[in-house]
Amino acid sequence: MTSPPSRVRRRIAAAAVALAAVGGLLVQVATSAAASVPATPSGWSLVWADDFNGSSGSLPSSSNWIIDTGHGYPGGPGNWGTGEIQNYTSNPANLSLDGSGNLRITPLRGSNGEWTSGRIETRRSDFKPADGRILRIEGRIQMPNVTGDAALGYWPAFWALGSPYRGNYWNWPAIGEFDIMENVNGLNTVWAVLHCGVNPGGPCNETQGIGGSRACPGSTCQSSFHTYRFEWDRSVSPNQLRWYVDGQQFFSVSQSQLDATTWNNMTGHAGYFLLLNVAMGGAFPNGVAGFGTPTAATVSGRPMLVDYVAVWQSGTGTQPTDPPTDPPGDGFDARSTIQAEGYSAQSGTITETTTDSGGGQNVGAIRNGDWLRFDNVRFGSTAAQQFKARVASGAGAGVSGLVQVRLGSPTAPPIGDFAIGNTGGWQSWRTVPANITPTTGTHTVYLTFSSGQPADFVNVNWFTFSTT
Repeated sequence: MTSPPSRVRRRIAAAAVALAAVGGLLVQVATSAAASVPATPSGWSLVWADDFNGSSGSLPSSSNWIIDTGHGYPGGPGNWGTGEIQNYTSNPANLSLDGSGNLRITPLRGSNGEWTSGRIETRRSDFKPADGRILRIEGRIQMPNVTGDAALGYWPAFWALGSPYRGNYWNWPAIGEFDIMENVNGLNTVWAVLHCGVNPGGPCNETQGIGGSRACPGSTCQSSFHTYRFEWDRSVSPNQLRWYVDGQQFFSVSQSQLDATTWNNMTGHAGYFLLLNVAMGGAFPNGVAGFGTPTAATVSGRPMLVDYVAVWQSGTGTQPTDPPTDPPGDGFDARSTIQAEGYSAQSGTITETTTDSGGGQNVGAIRNGDWLRFDNVRFGSTAAQQFKARVASGAGAGVSGLVQVRLGSPTAPPIGDFAIGNTGGWQSWRTVPANITPTTGTHTVYLTFSSGQPADFVNVNWFTFSTT
């Protein structure tokens, strides 16, 4: 559901395959419309969730979601790269809570024939399992309740894009896309698709992607809520990607199916952000229909309802609302994006909401002598030789300082550091690298801060280590 410049979506025959798949499936009765986020299963931690509770007509939480508007990202492909025709808006008529615990995304055709609809994406863009863990992304959704000719052109979706896509918009599909739920033209079919590699062709057969489909169990996708889930499993080797509807797995991809470069480009970055939208027209519904959509027969005003979206990670330990990639109680993967506010302990700092890409929080009010501690940082057997941190500074003229990395103690000799002064503001972020003494094994890592002035001189959002 992302935006390459000339994307032709899916095999037309997939619809027929999916409809034929209904025979012999386990029937599952949909539950009520106003369910809550399920209780966290034993052995899992809740990473993030939105239950879409709020007054009728209100917009979704601005702390959790970015509202996309228009016909494409600024500087990105037109029509979101998919050929879809609608104009996304922040109008509550297109995008709002229904007052009963659901998000409502409603395509509307205006008197001038223009279609409008809604699309949102999570502020957070770091959804990724820690090494040895499983990440579960789940949503409970009722597709627009419309079928037949009246549904031609409807394209609801629940999906995830690799974080490097933000601000670039031309690096698809290398950064990865997980289509957790897609549907077109009111068919009783859920599609699961992976996009990766290069376009056209490549290991993911772009621009189609590789995927599977099936009918919704029991009641149709349009008539009832169903639960759509995606799992990224780093607890097994080779790693696995799995897709489910109502708890029934219907598609998977193994790491062994892709070359190492493709897999690393798709999984080696900071993580993913999630999206919900209802498009109108475009390559996928047109391809399945065999002609352009929507048509004069397409009806306006049939919403997709979203009861909740939740993300869990397997493993023990308490994970805060805006967590590091690894829960603090279990340590940190040195090569993951370690969120600064996920520290194990600190001295002298505060946390605050950040406007940096991905949202969440940063650590601020940092001055000479302050420190952050991160327990059980796992560097592994291959030596890390570089440290990178996402930092910002609104320090006054002449005020600067050092961001230092130490092992074991806040007074141990630094293994690396970099200097930072004013970057243009306390939320004006840049990523700064520094070489470090080659490091292996597992360590308590301290970020320490040294300055010749007593004033605050830096904010930190996240940091990571790498071999180069």
